[in-house]
Amino acid sequence: MSQHYSPTAIQGGIDEYKGEWKTTQISHLLKRTMFGASPDDIAYFQKKTIKQSIDELLASLPDPEPPLNFYETADYKDPQGIKFGETWIKAIYGDGTVNSRRRASFKYWWVMQMANQKRNIHEKMVLFWHNHFATEINEFNDARFAYLHNTVLRKYALGNFKEFVKQITLDPAMLRYLNGRLNTKNAPDENYARELQELFTVGKGSGSKYTEDDVKAAARVLTGIGINNDRMVYNFNVANHDITDKKFSSFYNNTVIKGINNATGIQELDEMLTMIFAVEEVSKFICRKFYQFFVYYDITPAVEKDIIEPLAKIFRDSKYEIKPVIEKLLKSQHFFDANVYGAMIKSPLDLVVGTLREFSVVFPSPKDYLQEYYNLFGEMVRQGQIMQQDIGDPPNVAGWPAYYQEPMFYEIWINSDTYPKRNQFTDTFINSGFTKNGRRIQLDVVAFAKKMPVPNDPNKLISESLNILYKIPVSDELVQQVKKDILLSGQSSDYYWTELWDAMISKPNDTNTLNMVTTRLRNLFKYLLALPEYQLS
Repeated sequence: MSQHYSPTAIQGGIDEYKGEWKTTQISHLLKRTMFGASPDDIAYFQKKTIKQSIDELLASLPDPEPPLNFYETADYKDPQGIKFGETWIKAIYGDGTVNSRRRASFKYWWVMQMANQKRNIHEKMVLFWHNHFATEINEFNDARFAYLHNTVLRKYALGNFKEFVKQITLDPAMLRYLNGRLNTKNAPDENYARELQELFTVGKGSGSKYTEDDVKAAARVLTGIGINNDRMVYNFNVANHDITDKKFSSFYNNTVIKGINNATGIQELDEMLTMIFAVEEVSKFICRKFYQFFVYYDITPAVEKDIIEPLAKIFRDSKYEIKPVIEKLLKSQHFFDANVYGAMIKSPLDLVVGTLREFSVVFPSPKDYLQEYYNLFGEMVRQGQIMQQDIGDPPNVAGWPAYYQEPMFYEIWINSDTYPKRNQFTDTFINSGFTKNGRRIQLDVVAFAKKMPVPNDPNKLISESLNILYKIPVSDELVQQVKKDILLSGQSSDYYWTELWDAMISKPNDTNTLNMVTTRLRNLFKYLLALPEYQLS
């Protein structure tokens, strides 16, 4: 799929953007910071300034209610006595069967949070950090640990990155996933120590000069950290801790961390993180990842100098607070440069959840249909899986290749297997919807059209819909052809559609007219959502 974006054409630095604030700019901001941009979202932020909008997107949010037992049936009860509709997050592990069902509950719940998100960046940040601190539930295999790990991502999503890294280091899911719990003085395991530096803090670019001896020394610092499985927290066993001094390379200013021979040995971790975060490359590495996630994948020398380095300085000066960096990026001239619009290919989750939100898909009430509610979100999880983004289970510790693999990056999401599946998803959603136990979710194309300012004018209906759904323009010839072939059913006069729409509005009980409008709108949106332009964000 070709993209219109040209790195050489980019304009603006990190100075505050003070340009137009219309549907084009609002939808760009929302599609990058949320999952999709619905007509209601755009109308809401049109009443606010840019500053007010971004401040609201970055506002703190309370934690969501935890995942529930939706999986109880007449033939199956939770062996720990967790009743239908209650949460399992503090239950004992149980067995493989209940853990598998809880894993499903967790994944369905997570996509539920994305679909039901507030007008806020939080869910996008949680996904960003899930990809950065990647773990695989299939590997550490405990749904409770998956939920606790997710709460850490949520707590620090816009918080302090240094403290975030510490909590991830001590997180039971990560301790199990990267063998931290197996790292002892007599059998050092370098797995986490390596990824801590290579993937989580300093990266592996030209400015990252840590050595193999640094990996070994870091592993020794981290010896003795295990898991209390009953309490689902880390513990520290001094008997398993390497109490000798740990010397690091010149990259880390030849720092020596003194060994501690008592229960306070865990404090060596704090000293090591202070040492790591004294290296400027940490701030640059993380700011590059922010940029690639929210703006574009190609970091040119100009972007490095004019965007990354100033953002990295803000990061360091704020003692590694995340929010000031994201705020500066989102409010920048660079972020709102027109060349950036539509420069990304949507991830599968962006496509699935964004479509849900842009068309305001209505789910059955969780109060009355909890099992159906969860299972329908489970179908959304499955759609992401078949398009190659399985939430909770990225392919490895590096995350999904589309976020880091040069030179393709986002283009990895689109291939001969996944593109037809994307079209099948939107076609099915429009035609028949998805059904579980008799409860259905479906794109209501008539309701969407009613939110357009002038839906009885076929030209404006199409153009206004495209302003919501697309980030790059299409030709006037295409619009006119779509109008004639679909909305006008081959007729030449626009009045054919206007009369049909007005008749539906004036006679809401006339099912024949409603069906005619619905059929044309379904054909219209099937066509628009199948075009390559809908895959861009």
